[in-house]
Amino acid sequence: MAVKIRLARYGAKKRPFYRIVAADSQYPRDGRFLENLGTYNPMANPSEVTLKKERVEYWLSKGATPSDTVNSLLKKEGMYSNPA
Repeated sequence: MAVKIRLARYGAKKRPFYRIVAADSQYPRDGRFLENLGTYNPMANPSEVTLKKERVEYWLSKGATPSDTVNSLLKKEGMYSNPA
């Protein structure tokens, strides 16, 4: 099972809101996930990111690979993840 840390889209039309989730790479984008790791609101000015840092570190230590967008959010939050 290849675990990815990625965004799942929620919110209304033209008002996106994302959850940062750990999910199997075969699961659909907005479908089943293993754990909710935080949120990302790009509509706020400046954009808001909340993370469960200890859980993100746990999944990264287990070999989960973040998506490009999540990787940039982690860098902004000071949790640098080296892309594989």
